[in-house]
Amino acid sequence: MKQVDKISVRELEEMALKIDGNLVKADVDLAKKIFIVDMPMHFEGEQELLGRGSQQKDLWGVNLFPAKFGTNEFIMYESMINIKIHQKNPSMIVQSSQIRDQIKAIIDEVVYE
Repeated sequence: MKQVDKISVRELEEMALKIDGNLVKADVDLAKKIFIVDMPMHFEGEQELLGRGSQQKDLWGVNLFPAKFGTNEFIMYESMINIKIHQKNPSMIVQSSQIRDQIKAIIDEVVYE
């Protein structure tokens, strides 16, 4: 697992080989604009960010599909850490389009071709 400020699609493809060849797990701290990738479970990234002082309410997990970079299918907004009943997100999928847009904006800044 590592925090990245910039990462190429090629690097994501290499990371994806560790799981199933298709996806990379990533966590985002919306308040601090921190992006962590390359862990077996989103929970591990969540714990790392919490240990660094992040707030639970700001943390969201996604799956990235490097082969689909540049399409709407590149980011899947689904993770167990996204279940936040008190934030009106009772499912693993990020329900708020505003939050999805914030996550996407951070990823767009970090991931390049």
